[in-house]
Amino acid sequence: MAGVFWYDGAWVTEEPKIVGPMDHAFWLGSVIFDGARSIKGFAPDLDKHSARAVRSALTMGMKPTKTAAEIEALCREGIRMMGPDATLYVRPMFFIRRGLGAARPDPDSTDFILSLYDAPLPPFAGFSAMLAPFRRAATDMAPTDAKAACLYPNGARASAWAAERGADNAVMLDPNGNVAEFASANIWFAKDGVAITPAVNNTFLNGITRQRIIALLSADGMRVEERAVRAEELDSADEIFSTGNYAKVTPCTRYNNRELPVGPVATRARDLYFGWMEQGQRIV
Repeated sequence: MAGVFWYDGAWVTEEPKIVGPMDHAFWLGSVIFDGARSIKGFAPDLDKHSARAVRSALTMGMKPTKTAAEIEALCREGIRMMGPDATLYVRPMFFIRRGLGAARPDPDSTDFILSLYDAPLPPFAGFSAMLAPFRRAATDMAPTDAKAACLYPNGARASAWAAERGADNAVMLDPNGNVAEFASANIWFAKDGVAITPAVNNTFLNGITRQRIIALLSADGMRVEERAVRAEELDSADEIFSTGNYAKVTPCTRYNNRELPVGPVATRARDLYFGWMEQGQRIV
């Protein structure tokens, strides 16, 4: 995997070895990250990803050592280093070095690292999913309004549970029993030509790609509903798909062992997204 890494004022091509067993981030998980994309020189919504990294750090009680503008500038520099043909995952991270007492993080020990590495887009070919018995945390149980590393083990547990039963991904509910999202991306379904996605209730991340797809579909004249979604609605959906930074738009072609088509709503969402992206200015 080819990549470049920025840490402590310098670019390197080998992963920096930066944490040890006494570091708060290693011991107690005080880490936030964001994930952007660079696709053939385009970096859609890079400014929004950079800003969210700073907001997430503040939510976690950190003292960010880079502004959103500084993060975006570093990302652009790294993208140019990787060349015009690269398709990259772009991952800025803040983490805590020291604790105050047994567990409380020391904001003054906040550190920063940026990774950019080759990550081809998955094909628009579909994946399988099933409803898992693991839920997203309530807002008073976890820092759900941050893109915090500590939120991801439960999603990984749901994905592993689904994989053991022959599915690629898991659907997770929120604390109220409504659909929240896939374990690794936001969830959508279509019914009678309407695109539907769960309303943001701060138990799952309001994805930047999700927000972009809502705007693009709405501008294209499609009816989009953000509302509470019951699990049984997915059982009769015309199509189901995901949105997220890593794969952008991906159809779910089997849900709870029911076959589903690669439908027109997902296809249109993907076409609109890449059409919008290619209207932007290339970095490389």
